Amino acid sequence: MFNRDRWKEILEVLTSNWFRTVLTAFGVFWGIFILILLLSAGKGLENGIMQDFGDISTNTMFMWSRSTTKSYKGLPKGRSFLFKVEDVQAIRDNVPELKFISPRNQLGGFNGANNVVRGIKTGGYNVYGDYPEISKQDPMTMTSGRFLNYNDIKEKRKIAIIGEGVRTGLYDKDEEVLGTFIKIQGVNFMVVGTYKKKSNDGDGEEGQKEIYVPFTTFSQAFNRGNDVGWMAITANDGTSITSLKDKIMGVVKESHKVHPDDQRAVGHFDLYEQFQRVQSLFGALRFIAYFVGILVLLSGIIGVSNIMLIVVKERTKEIGIRRALGEDPWSIKLQILMESIFLTIISGMAGITLGALFIYGVNTLLDMKGPVDMFVNPSVSLGVVVVALFILIFSGLLAGFIPAQSAIKVRPIDALRTE
Repeated sequence: MFNRDRWKEILEVLTSNWFRTVLTAFGVFWGIFILILLLSAGKGLENGIMQDFGDISTNTMFMWSRSTTKSYKGLPKGRSFLFKVEDVQAIRDNVPELKFISPRNQLGGFNGANNVVRGIKTGGYNVYGDYPEISKQDPMTMTSGRFLNYNDIKEKRKIAIIGEGVRTGLYDKDEEVLGTFIKIQGVNFMVVGTYKKKSNDGDGEEGQKEIYVPFTTFSQAFNRGNDVGWMAITANDGTSITSLKDKIMGVVKESHKVHPDDQRAVGHFDLYEQFQRVQSLFGALRFIAYFVGILVLLSGIIGVSNIMLIVVKERTKEIGIRRALGEDPWSIKLQILMESIFLTIISGMAGITLGALFIYGVNTLLDMKGPVDMFVNPSVSLGVVVVALFILIFSGLLAGFIPAQSAIKVRPIDALRTE
């Protein structure tokens, strides 16, 4: 392996016919380049889709009430009902595998109404009545002040936490926010915190136009009584929310006298299930990328093997002389294998290098043009590069094995007769 003469011979063999060597190496180069390209494109697409999930806890489901579609216990179908605060405790008592249960109420800026006023400025924003746990289910970064706590819930404090988008819409650029008041549908709330959280457009303000107030204050101020608009429910680590959702919905169905087989009475969105589907999709895309890339690489390896057979044929007399002088067959076999591995690794590393430069160029272009929702930071991990190197070494051995076997099978006397 560390024999200078051996490496000198390898270089002489590969440089004796530059054009043939370059054409042979191109197949391996192109196979690795395509593999890197496919994997990085898949990762960029995966990053773009995963960005839609943001930092929200993926082991979470959202649940709301709808009209019944079956009569039950003397009650007609088509009946509407609302979740109650008591349902939250019932779920906790019957489903101990849950980590967080956040009852929520909402006033919508989604319908275009200007529901928030400060001085002469108005705006339409989503206003949520929440418990402190929501900040763990839908993480956010506090940029000033604080978030909700249980003293706010207990004392029904009229406080509000506003997003940076609300701050921009209702306040001047350098104006102090904490301790000021905003009016939500005619009710005054004191601002005690501001936040920022990730959205589909990075840190864009559109994802920050929300206001959080204590759940109990919301219920009292806007006459919601003990009604609950919807719930955000997160399972314990190691337990999927998907496996618990039938049990959870069964609890509220029993509480509100809804038929157990009524599939439409309780609406839900299982974020964990959607996340798993996306994970499965990108697992399949990674498999396809490896499959296609390795097939292209295999065609290059076949080319290397064919050229090595030609090289061995051209050197038959030389091999015969070396055998006649007593050189060990394994030494000749090792020489052929090293030539094959060297050619494969050099061409493969060139493919990896060009692939890395191409990815760098794409990322630079994306940074210049701004974020693209469905394609973010295409890249390949160090693990992929290590796997590619192992593939190259194995491919080199594979490409050189048959020519090496062919070289040592020729008898010295027959080799010496060859012209």
